[in-house]
Amino acid sequence: MGGLEEIRNEAVDLENIPIEEVFEQLKCTRQGLTSDEGAQRVEIFGLNKLEEKKESKVLKFLGFMWNPLSWVMEMAAIMAIALANGGGKPPDWQDFVGIIVLLVINSTISFIEENNAGNAAAALMANLAPKTKVLRDGRWGEQEASILVPGDIVSIKLGDIVPADARLLEGDPLKIDQSGLTGESLPVTKNPGDEVFSGSTCKQGEIEAVVIATGVHTFFGKAAHLVDSTNQVGHFQQVLTAIGNFCIVSIAVGIVIEIIVMFPIQRRKYRAGIENLLVLLIGGIPIAMPTVLSVTMAIGSHKLSQQGAITKRMTAIEELAGMDVLCSDKTGTLTLNKLSVDKNLVEVFAKGVDKEHVLLLAARASRVENQDAIDACMVGMLADPKEARAGIREVHFLPFNPTDKRTALTYIDAEGNWHRASKGAPEQIITLCNCKEDVKRKVHSVIEKYAERGLRSLAVARQEVPEKSKDSPGGPWQFIGLLPLFDPPRHDSAETIRKALVLGVNVKMITGDQLAIGKETGRRLGMGTNMYPSSALLGQSKDGSLESLPVDELIEKADGFAGVFPGMLHSMLICLVMQ
Repeated sequence: MGGLEEIRNEAVDLENIPIEEVFEQLKCTRQGLTSDEGAQRVEIFGLNKLEEKKESKVLKFLGFMWNPLSWVMEMAAIMAIALANGGGKPPDWQDFVGIIVLLVINSTISFIEENNAGNAAAALMANLAPKTKVLRDGRWGEQEASILVPGDIVSIKLGDIVPADARLLEGDPLKIDQSGLTGESLPVTKNPGDEVFSGSTCKQGEIEAVVIATGVHTFFGKAAHLVDSTNQVGHFQQVLTAIGNFCIVSIAVGIVIEIIVMFPIQRRKYRAGIENLLVLLIGGIPIAMPTVLSVTMAIGSHKLSQQGAITKRMTAIEELAGMDVLCSDKTGTLTLNKLSVDKNLVEVFAKGVDKEHVLLLAARASRVENQDAIDACMVGMLADPKEARAGIREVHFLPFNPTDKRTALTYIDAEGNWHRASKGAPEQIITLCNCKEDVKRKVHSVIEKYAERGLRSLAVARQEVPEKSKDSPGGPWQFIGLLPLFDPPRHDSAETIRKALVLGVNVKMITGDQLAIGKETGRRLGMGTNMYPSSALLGQSKDGSLESLPVDELIEKADGFAGVFPGMLHSMLICLVMQ
């Protein structure tokens, strides 16, 4: 198992070595592992899930009594029961009970709220626990993704969440949505031998893969560990600690002075002096403040829960209210993570055709079921999705493939004439239509205009099929138009950002998508376009004006950054916190 220890310590570059070497290093085959081998490897690599810190509920409850304000209250309680004796009087039970009740109430409220939130989050995660199809003991079966170990063979198909970091084996390319990890709004093509990341989603295709990393060793796990390892004391705790420390110091000085005055100078009796000290101790602290704060934050937690937000730490409510910089992801947060067409920018190249007909042809060249992101976008742009097949009879659909980079539909209209409609990568459609040089120049000019605004281009063409056969080459293709694709902002994003700016919160966009796309989204949302590529954070920017700026100053002044991966994000947040 020595070699597997090196794998666990990440001493072997399984992401880039040839796939056959991956099997050698992992000591496995394409027939997968046995159940015994899987169990042995779990002992080495651990379960395929993020580590959860187990916390004793008793210690968690007592932890709410462990802060400077509580220390003073506990000191007063001890004095009331242990030192307030003598003079023929019993201990000061009233003060003792009152202080203990306040401490218990404060801790109980905080404990119940955070415990309920923790249980809600745990239940949510349990419902989301993924399953996967894995090859064990020579048989395919559905298992909990948590049992996976490096060397397992898994099957990935349309709709599956990739259960672990893996290398793809032989088969057709996949379309993988990894927007949650990288911010890319379009699915990326993954070919055999490529690496796929845990947490991404398969949007097209089916293939087998060999697991190379699980749990905290995955790309997603490392990013989560960076966040979890940050132990930043919040503003709320800092304020409470400062108040508690001030009270402790003030009371300590007062007690010393009062002891000197009462006993050596005034020669008071012990019990009378202790009662005076107890008054000073209790009166010197805002004894009800922790309870009032706990109740206030509990009310805030309930209001947030009614809006679907789970508050795992009640102090986070005050910390959120006190923020002055909000770093937001783009894809799926500021935007819908759903492609759309900007109809105002559609370019028509054929005479007698309007923008609506270009969209209709693009929708006809799309699947109406089992759609990928672009198909769903094209059909969704119609007033009624049924229009994509209204008045025609489908004969044959050519699905997208990495070679042709286009889709096409052969269909018969209401008059019995045969046609084809195709949509795809502009270069492929240009070649398909055998466009003249002047048309090529115009097409490339429009594509560049789209690119400057972070818009992707999709070309549309049509063809008549006089032979009336799905296998016939048909007549000449005609280049119809170009469609600009973008991920539209959410309907409430611009208003939310405007309100944040009015409240003095500086909003920064952090995305793994391209710089031009980030700037266009920022322009549409009114949050500024002063954005930089992630290379500027690493000192690798080609812009000489950025090299003289310290990284912390660059981060503070920017409206956002593009091409950012989770490791960079953690460093950026540290710089912002230090400002």
